[in-house]
Amino acid sequence: MPAITTELLTKFDVPGPRYTSYPTADRFVEAFGEADYVQALEQRRTGPAAMALPLSLYVHIPFCESLCYYCACNKIITKHHDRSLPYLRYLGKEVDLHVQRIGAGQTVSQLHLGGGTPTFFNDDELGELMAMLRRNFSLVPGGEYSIEVDPRTVDAGRLETLARLGFNRLSFGVQDFDPLVQKAVHRIQPAEQVFALVEAARGLGFESINVDLIYGLPKQTPESFDRTLAQVAELRPDRIALYAYAHLPERFKPQRRIAAVDLPGAANKVAMLARSLAAFDEAGYVYVGMDHFALPGDALAVAKRQGRLHRNFQGYSTQPDCDLIALGVSAIGKVGATYSQNAKSLEDYQDLLDQGHLPVVRGLAVSRDDLLRRAVIMALMCQGEVQFESIEVGHLIDFKRYFAAELETLRGMQASGLVSVSEHAIQVTAMGWFFVRGVAMVFDKYLQADRTRARFSKII
Repeated sequence: MPAITTELLTKFDVPGPRYTSYPTADRFVEAFGEADYVQALEQRRTGPAAMALPLSLYVHIPFCESLCYYCACNKIITKHHDRSLPYLRYLGKEVDLHVQRIGAGQTVSQLHLGGGTPTFFNDDELGELMAMLRRNFSLVPGGEYSIEVDPRTVDAGRLETLARLGFNRLSFGVQDFDPLVQKAVHRIQPAEQVFALVEAARGLGFESINVDLIYGLPKQTPESFDRTLAQVAELRPDRIALYAYAHLPERFKPQRRIAAVDLPGAANKVAMLARSLAAFDEAGYVYVGMDHFALPGDALAVAKRQGRLHRNFQGYSTQPDCDLIALGVSAIGKVGATYSQNAKSLEDYQDLLDQGHLPVVRGLAVSRDDLLRRAVIMALMCQGEVQFESIEVGHLIDFKRYFAAELETLRGMQASGLVSVSEHAIQVTAMGWFFVRGVAMVFDKYLQADRTRARFSKII
């Protein structure tokens, strides 16, 4: 793997977005509200290809039984499972309000349940949720229907129920197999438990099994993470998501329980990333991009080879850049040229629905320049290259004239070996993949004019 020098780290390991969207969610404004979202929904309903374009659905289930100290998700820590059923009823109200605007039977090709812990819902509640979604939407055969699973909350019997309900993809939160690291982040789950669940999931015929890992956690060392990498290679999931831990205790209260002195330094984080890339490459995984790996036959790797890869709020996706209806507290959606986010507190979310309102409290109407820059940023993040001609044809611009300042900035990155800029394209190098967020940041108009980048995690 390419060697990353201290000089490169100092220069390019800066705070920056992960670009699951552009503009990023921190740019959403409260001036965008329910009326704007309703307009976007109605434009979808009356548009010429409305019913022909499939939807993606995201459902946020915020409840967790215990607190993981690294977590930055919107969650509610409770052992009271009687809170599930009322929340399910509110999801039903939200679905009803959507159907009033876009009509029943809209085609859905992708569904993702996230959180929190979606498996906080019991089997009957998950069954009721799926039945409700099927009554109101048309979930196509062969679609991608995934759920995030906390291994501590399921057994083989529950996995069988998930398969029966129509889920064909699972994502297990592992983070690290090392007992010391698990104790430091308050998430104890023996490796044997995860191995047994993955084996059971394979026997049940799930099409794709993902494992989430995090590097940069307290008590981690390159050597300890090597052991986790070896165990993951033995486990051999279809996909691996490898995230860098973002320590932002001033923003996320649970992280204040992590002692900064226990965190690995930048050099060790780079070593963990480099050794992860090498280990997964040796195990036969395709490096899909930034934080995702997949076996060659997995749909994600196939999409990468065929140039069909996309990126959305759940990370990399094989689905086209389709509208995303987001349900639940704090959930973020995308309809047409708009982004929208629901109320972040459960009380506000419920109050708005009780009043008969869609619970959207902020969002953004995307401009022509936003769409152009989004195309460039997503090409960099997904394919590692930008072909000028494709952008010019799609957006009716002269690339080199429109982005003259950005191309000038890239000269410094080219000199450092992160990108190659030719007359016709920008190509991210093997070294540049470590800093691909930084390459994308060059084209972020909002970030270039901003001096408060510290709210983001560092690139590495």
